Amino acid sequence: MLRDARLVAAKDLRIEWSSKVLTAQVLPFGFLVLILFGFGISPERIVQGKDGRSVLEDVSPALFWLAVLFSALLALGRSFAIEADDGNLDALQLAGLEPAGVFLGKTAAVAVELAVLEVVVGSGALLLYGATIRHWLLLIVVLVTTTLALSGAGILYAALGAGLRVRDTLVPLLVLPVLAPVLLGATRATEAALFGAAADGWSWAGFLGAFSLLYLGAGILLFGALLEES
Repeated sequence: MLRDARLVAAKDLRIEWSSKVLTAQVLPFGFLVLILFGFGISPERIVQGKDGRSVLEDVSPALFWLAVLFSALLALGRSFAIEADDGNLDALQLAGLEPAGVFLGKTAAVAVELAVLEVVVGSGALLLYGATIRHWLLLIVVLVTTTLALSGAGILYAALGAGLRVRDTLVPLLVLPVLAPVLLGATRATEAALFGAAADGWSWAGFLGAFSLLYLGAGILLFGALLEES
């Protein structure tokens, strides 16, 4: 299973590296979301009773994770578009690869892309919104667990619509309600890492870890059936 996961992850990452979709489309899209959200908020307004922070700085965790979530939809759609458009889903099954390995490989590839996105877009958010990081360890744990949650749940639901013509519009409708709790938990934990006490964010980090393990386990068990249906 792990060998097959490495093969699939390496294949997807090589395809993305050669196509430059991440650098040419996903990263610019994430920055545009950050900038457009910033235009809708008055940066000079100060939040009362919150250490003199501006409104834009105060909501920066939510805006960052919204940008990541919307950008993740592009990466998730791309992950199965390269298979479905060329008929490679059938080839993956005929190749004798473990379905769990295919799931883990695709999840790992999307997780790597999201990690790059989070570092680049996160740096832009800190620069544009003026936020500072107080608790680095908490933030790193939140980034890792949220990335796994977004990738695992996203790949599982993207597989449901892989063989459908309406997958480009169906996958966001399936994924966004499921990932709403992840967005909430990641935002609250990031707020604690940036502005509050670390203890306030560890419970949310635990929730994100449990969510990611749930969907990773579900994907390992159910992905074979989803491939057959696709």
